[in-house]
Amino acid sequence: MKILVTGATGFVGRNVVGQLLQRGVSVRALTRDPASAGLPEAAEVVRGDLARPDTLAGAFEGVDRLYLFPVEETAGEVVAMAKRAGVTRIVDLSAASVTVGLHTNPVEQVVEESGLEWTHLRPGGFMANMLQIWAPSIRAGRVVRYPFADEPQNLIHEGDIAAVAVTALLEDGHHGAAYTLTGPATITVREQVRAIGGALGEEVRYEEVTRERARELMKAQGGFAAEVADLMLGFVDYGGEEALGEDGYSDQDWSALDKPWPDVERVLGRPARTYAEWARDHAADFR
Repeated sequence: MKILVTGATGFVGRNVVGQLLQRGVSVRALTRDPASAGLPEAAEVVRGDLARPDTLAGAFEGVDRLYLFPVEETAGEVVAMAKRAGVTRIVDLSAASVTVGLHTNPVEQVVEESGLEWTHLRPGGFMANMLQIWAPSIRAGRVVRYPFADEPQNLIHEGDIAAVAVTALLEDGHHGAAYTLTGPATITVREQVRAIGGALGEEVRYEEVTRERARELMKAQGGFAAEVADLMLGFVDYGGEEALGEDGYSDQDWSALDKPWPDVERVLGRPARTYAEWARDHAADFR
């Protein structure tokens, strides 16, 4: 069996590649830049861009199953290519916001209408999102400046998302399922910072700032932090529309995702990993 992993250098995709290889599966990993991918030598790394289906001509050759990173604009063409090449099963990465009705995901519809076996993965917030936002200030000064000090969040380890993906790719019984994936418990920003300090073995200070100040800091940081600042801080709704809450911030209701959902444990037979475990896994990234 050969499995094509798209989005192979992302937080989830990289874990999918590694876990499939650990299971002895032949893996082809798709990335726009194989030279900088840093993927295991055992993976067959090929060049391609999901946003440009014309670059995918040979990517599906000999592939039996597909882990699909969502690119809405080209999903129809990409899934059709996979089907023509003989792919029989697709596991796609979606979002928990679909489960709670905050938006719809056209990629899910394309996959369902393909006639292939399918499983949707709908994770909540990634623990790893804050790695990209907080790591620079932690490395530079052992400090995090962010709002929402004591508001509970439910976040998931990217390795658990990948583990569910690998299970659905390799094992039967998951066709037609849409799994909502969360961590085992809620955790506040203050507690997240404390857990990172614990993983480092030294204090990391937390300074609560306003949303406006956090936005300034994230925009100045650039990259992912700048791209997601307005969404994560509530200046826009999930779909990018202007926030319409009475206080000028988004009033979309995410409370259904604050509780732990059972799907990770149901699929894997173990609880989802904690934030403290995630912090230990990524301690080197914060040093």
